[in-house]
Amino acid sequence: MWPRVDGMRSMELGTPDEMRVRLNSLVLSGRKTATTGLLAEYVEETEGLEYVGERLALLDGHGRSVAVIEVTGVRRTTFAGVTWEHAAAEGEGDADLEEWRAGHRRFWSTEGTPVEDATPVVCVAFKVVEKKA
Repeated sequence: MWPRVDGMRSMELGTPDEMRVRLNSLVLSGRKTATTGLLAEYVEETEGLEYVGERLALLDGHGRSVAVIEVTGVRRTTFAGVTWEHAAAEGEGDADLEEWRAGHRRFWSTEGTPVEDATPVVCVAFKVVEKKA
């Protein structure tokens, strides 16, 4: 199960190092309003998908909440089915969908889960509703 903080499920972006610091900074600045996860991770962790209106604690690399985010959209698709609109909303500076795909393939491959075009993913859109001090 994913950690619970202040009665909410949590979201932990990337890996708990400089990557998470960078991704959380993008969220807190309003540049990152979406993320993509592997459906297999939900199954492995026995977690249901997020739902519109759900509030999540955004965690830093030490398990502390840095913000509360509210889910504004959830879409199951395949890796190849991720749209440029969603990829751009991830706010990581990718120039196009192919660059986004290459970066995400590299990330998941280094995490031990190579992805194919047909790999099921979950696209989550969100907004920050509270920043923690």
